[in-house]
Amino acid sequence: MSSITSSRDGRQVELEKPPRASAEHVDKTYPLWFHLPGGIIYVVLFIVPTVLSFYFAFTRWTLFKSTFIGFDNFVLFFSEPGLIGSLRNTLVYGFLTSAAKVVLGMLLAVVLSMPIIARGYLRSVTFFPVLVSAVGVGLTFQVLLDPFNGIVNQAITAITGRDGPGWLTDPNIALLSVVGIDVWKGIGLATLIYIAGIAAIPNEYFEAARVDGANSWQMFRHIILPLSFPATSTVIILSLIGGLRSFDLIWTTTQGGPGFASDVIASVIYKQYQAGFYGLSTAGNVILFIVVTAIIYPLSRWLNSKETVL
Repeated sequence: MSSITSSRDGRQVELEKPPRASAEHVDKTYPLWFHLPGGIIYVVLFIVPTVLSFYFAFTRWTLFKSTFIGFDNFVLFFSEPGLIGSLRNTLVYGFLTSAAKVVLGMLLAVVLSMPIIARGYLRSVTFFPVLVSAVGVGLTFQVLLDPFNGIVNQAITAITGRDGPGWLTDPNIALLSVVGIDVWKGIGLATLIYIAGIAAIPNEYFEAARVDGANSWQMFRHIILPLSFPATSTVIILSLIGGLRSFDLIWTTTQGGPGFASDVIASVIYKQYQAGFYGLSTAGNVILFIVVTAIIYPLSRWLNSKETVL
């Protein structure tokens, strides 16, 4: 390529320009072998145990041998006297914890997204319980909520002069008490997801709303709430899966008691393992897997269809 320019004496001089390098097509797809390590880990840690679980659910097995017995484990598991109660507790626990984390996580995220004093510190405090193990949280609250020597009931007695309730020993409120502990532990993750969702909303929406004279409630109702729906969808799915599969927090606080008041499917399965009925407990795990999948998969599809594109 060449260009024409003028010299000092008025003559036009043709200058040669270096040819521009042509842009080469860059293949952005990864080679097949690049997926191999992750694929091997996924197969070994998920696919193989899942397939073996479905097989051993139809057997009476020990560490050394297994005997195929068909659907006997499933028939026996469904004949468990506390199964209906544990299934009801599982659904109540899962949906209550999920709903509470959605509502409280959204409210905390809105507050912690404002330019308030010590915002970073408050975010850290809110997220801290997520980092603590569920076993540690359960044992801590078991001490705090002790009906006789716990700090909570001692404070209630000092303020009101009356004895506090049996948070973990009263059959009527034991499950709800564990729900509250679970929400306290998991609210930080829900808040973090909502903060990220609110931060992803373009600022032009808020500026246009202010120009139109919208107040804080109107901006929350018509901007934050609909445009943070992807975050809501994520919080619902994650918290619901965790709630339906919850075991460690329930076991360390109530062990399914008093009686069977706070038993969930996972704790019933664990009790079968303790008793040495490995095939029966494996069948329970398969049933729990099917229940969770039957709830989460259609719910996830429906939530994805409702998401708003920014």
